[in-house]
Amino acid sequence: MSPSTRRGALERDGFSLSYSIEGAGVPTLVIGSSVYYPRTFSAGLRGHLQLVFLDHRGFGRCTRPLTPSDVELSVLVEDVEALREHLGLPRVLVVGHSGHGYMAMAYAKAYPERTLGVVALAMSPDGSPASQAAADRYLEESVDPTRKQLLAASMEGLGAAIERDPDRRFIAYCLASGPRIWFDPRFDAAALWEGVEVIPEVFDHVWGATFATIDIRRDAERITMPVFLGLGRYDFWNPPHLWEPLRPFLPTLHVRVFERSGHTPQLEEPERFDDELLSWARRHGISSGG
Repeated sequence: MSPSTRRGALERDGFSLSYSIEGAGVPTLVIGSSVYYPRTFSAGLRGHLQLVFLDHRGFGRCTRPLTPSDVELSVLVEDVEALREHLGLPRVLVVGHSGHGYMAMAYAKAYPERTLGVVALAMSPDGSPASQAAADRYLEESVDPTRKQLLAASMEGLGAAIERDPDRRFIAYCLASGPRIWFDPRFDAAALWEGVEVIPEVFDHVWGATFATIDIRRDAERITMPVFLGLGRYDFWNPPHLWEPLRPFLPTLHVRVFERSGHTPQLEEPERFDDELLSWARRHGISSGG
């Protein structure tokens, strides 16, 4: 973390949501863990974007028992808007990686007048059983026996890892899935997750229920701002071809497929990612002046 990093916490309805601010340039809200995500974006990008990393409630701390309303998508979106207001940012670029892409899209629909653009990374168009089955076929049809063997061996230890620490089951699953989601199937992502705390019940509901039925085509006409979709050729969770049916609903969609990346192109191909993202931003006049 840079010595110039500013840190704070947003207090909302019994939740403490940490945030960190790094870099200078276009105000950019990165939804997700304020510990994990700073580790995935390059130092060079911080020279062009003011990256504001915000915990959502799954990564926050809660001082009271959870209720069902705490984990509604609309509530998570309002947390993002509350931070924008708290920091006094007029308009922002909003970034969501993987499942957080749904949150970024939902924010843009709720607050189009506040959104310069949307950056969705390694995101599936939905979390439906049909999309999951298509991703499984993408892996099955891949002629990479080494990757499949490594994945099978890694998943064998998942049950024991969850039994040792059930509260970190989401993280355990991400780590066990390594050969499925990294270009290098032997990459160990443990360092990225070091010090990351989660509220497992939030992930169980949001990832297990909300995202399983989400339909980003609903109110898609509100997505009038530019959308950058960065995908990895070797992402066997959210493969690129799943997006084809959605293109007619998102006319501003700009798709870039990174050929030596899996689920995290901003980390796996940082120079190419930065070039593509910043070129897109310049073409659409996205600047710190808004």
